[in-house]
Amino acid sequence: MPHTEQQLRRDMVRIGRMMSEKGWLAACDGNLSARLPGDRILVTPAGACKGMLEENDPIVCGLDGKKIEGSGRPSSEIHMHLTVYQMRGDVGAIVHAHPPFSTGFAAAGRELNLGLLPEVIVGLGSIPLAPYGTPGTPALGESLLPYVEQHDAVLLANHGAVAWGEELMQAFFRMDKVEHFAHVTLVAELLGGAKALPRSEIETLFAARERYGIKSRTRFEQGSPIAAEDQPDVGEKLQMTREQLMAIIDDALKLRGVY
Repeated sequence: MPHTEQQLRRDMVRIGRMMSEKGWLAACDGNLSARLPGDRILVTPAGACKGMLEENDPIVCGLDGKKIEGSGRPSSEIHMHLTVYQMRGDVGAIVHAHPPFSTGFAAAGRELNLGLLPEVIVGLGSIPLAPYGTPGTPALGESLLPYVEQHDAVLLANHGAVAWGEELMQAFFRMDKVEHFAHVTLVAELLGGAKALPRSEIETLFAARERYGIKSRTRFEQGSPIAAEDQPDVGEKLQMTREQLMAIIDDALKLRGVY
């Protein structure tokens, strides 16, 4: 965790700009926060464009959400941040954004739980989907309650994604990994279906975390992430030529009296 509040402010400005440049935000979407000494947090203000933040913009609040210092109001989604900080003493920073691919999965009601990429398995395990909670209300933070203890990133149904870490850059990198994973998963599905790694390999990757210097509370449980053995057997694929397909369509149209 950075040693000074001023360094945190600089990091928040830098990461807000990177989030905007990556296309994770539209207009004033998203928010950032970081823990300060003395049960305080630094949080982006409501209505601020994160790609245009200045160092004096972030607001200091207590863990009760009340403003201590700064102009304007703290982010309307501060309840979500407070939920994580109150449950995880090891968390020093939180990043919330609306990255297009991961938000697409969230809007489709799909969690990112396939054991596809070693880096994601080692770093995050899987990314669950929290039920919808109205933005700007305590319901958003409440939706995270079942997931905060055992995960470091969560999709928010019909909303976006949130990631946390010991410091701001780690939280940012975790969000980056979530979005990259969503993109790869979508491409794999468009190419005929994502093929998960076998359970034994996923177990090996979880066991290797200490060797890689990865700290994470996530555990490998049945279906989280999904292993190759957990994926349904789609059976033998039916293959046919274009002419065969057109003949079937032609016969079907004749039967329906189209011509």
